[in-house]
Amino acid sequence: MAAPGNVALDPLDVEEYVEEQPKQDQDGWENIKFSQIPCRVLRGNQDAVSSCHFCFDDTRILSSSYDATVKLWWTIHFKSLVISCNISMDGKYVVSGLDLENAICITDAENASEIAFVKDHHMNTVRRCCFDPDNQRVASVSSDRSIKLWDLIARSTTVAINQAHANVISDCCFTLNGRQLCTASWDKTLKIWDIKTGRFRSQGPVVLDKGHSGSASCCAFSDDGALLISGGYDKNVIFWNLEAASNKVIIKGHKDWVMDVAISRDKKWIVSCSKDGTLRLWNIENCERIPAIQENKRLRESPIIKCEQCDKPFLLLNWDDANLITQCVFCRMASPLRNIFPSPPAY
Repeated sequence: MAAPGNVALDPLDVEEYVEEQPKQDQDGWENIKFSQIPCRVLRGNQDAVSSCHFCFDDTRILSSSYDATVKLWWTIHFKSLVISCNISMDGKYVVSGLDLENAICITDAENASEIAFVKDHHMNTVRRCCFDPDNQRVASVSSDRSIKLWDLIARSTTVAINQAHANVISDCCFTLNGRQLCTASWDKTLKIWDIKTGRFRSQGPVVLDKGHSGSASCCAFSDDGALLISGGYDKNVIFWNLEAASNKVIIKGHKDWVMDVAISRDKKWIVSCSKDGTLRLWNIENCERIPAIQENKRLRESPIIKCEQCDKPFLLLNWDDANLITQCVFCRMASPLRNIFPSPPAY
């Protein structure tokens, strides 16, 4: 294990020099009070960890930090804060978003040599950058509220969306088919843009606005596009149900705002990094068995029907019989017999 004066280059190194260590189980998984999802904390940076990604078939984690480093097998030192980093799907390139130059820098992943440096790519700080699944374009978002796609072959910006959010855009991510781009913003919303067809130009993006109580700072799709994860300045990580455009479950654990999230290809793991200087590995393989999630799913799957007496809609819970319950609870309570629940069936 590394000492404070000799920071390890391995991003999976778990430091032991921190004075106060949380209690750990024998298998090395950290015991977080009230948490029902196993989590492992990775320490190795000297400042806030700003970005994290699974790569190389989920065998490595790529991360960047406000300590001006990007960690994989090697470490690159920049002159300014590294706000973001991302690795191409073929593992050949790493892109970093830099603060002072409002720039993106594309680097060879094997030897850390510079491929391209695009200075003043945005009018303000580049908050996040990522490769598309074809490894041809780099999407970036900024404090200037714009979205840009830079083409590695054309060496120029091919798509620009100005005023895409009402506040700073903090993150962006592609679906595996490259069709959709999700952006997260300090306006507390996430937006999903149909980039491949350009449908957003006529129909606008899909907006997810009922999740974070503070600024949304990061987002990530699962490979199949069925699951969207986001993190926020409220210190929470949220699973989103894209079909219902609503949040599925909220998980807590970080002690400061969540700055980035990523999902493993098998959807069993989430890695999140935070301003608290840690990365947390969440095992979500069995999260569907957690009672709170089962209850949330049950409520979301319950149908809404119209009361035959007052014509107002009400939620029909799964244990209710739609053939017996035809009135809302208020109309049932107002009836002379006050039958809130249906009578048992006769045999």
